Amino acid sequence: MTEPLDPHGLDTGTLALFVGSAAASAVQGALAAHGFADLRVSHGYVFQHLIEAQPTIGELAEKLDMTKQGASKAIAELQQLGYAERVPDPDDARIRRVRLTHRGRTAVTTARRARADLEERLRQRLGADSLDTVRALLADLLDELGGTSAVRRREVRPPR
Repeated sequence: MTEPLDPHGLDTGTLALFVGSAAASAVQGALAAHGFADLRVSHGYVFQHLIEAQPTIGELAEKLDMTKQGASKAIAELQQLGYAERVPDPDDARIRRVRLTHRGRTAVTTARRARADLEERLRQRLGADSLDTVRALLADLLDELGGTSAVRRREVRPPR
């Protein structure tokens, strides 16, 4: 184990960002180890809208606060990698919807398992009560900074 970082050496937002980045890297490593090395953190912003819905490119672009061209490019990449597909709308074949493929759903399951494993590792290191306190404090900070509703709606956007 390395020497602990002085928690007063960084502001709270930066420290939280670095913790989140390290956690994301751990999940990325687990995904890579399970055959999903081609997934990037940025793909997660798209995936969040495909887990429980099958949006059109226009709907996806709106949720991601990007152009239709940008959303189409992101989906084309995920299609090429085998994680997403475009399918006809069941009520109107002129409309194309986007959904996760079996490989995409397997990647989601793998990422969820990796996050659960990370939580257990942190629980072992910090203890259940301390980890619960940290999580509650982070949730309070998220709420204070106005991010709670986007998380609840699964509409977290990439930072600008």
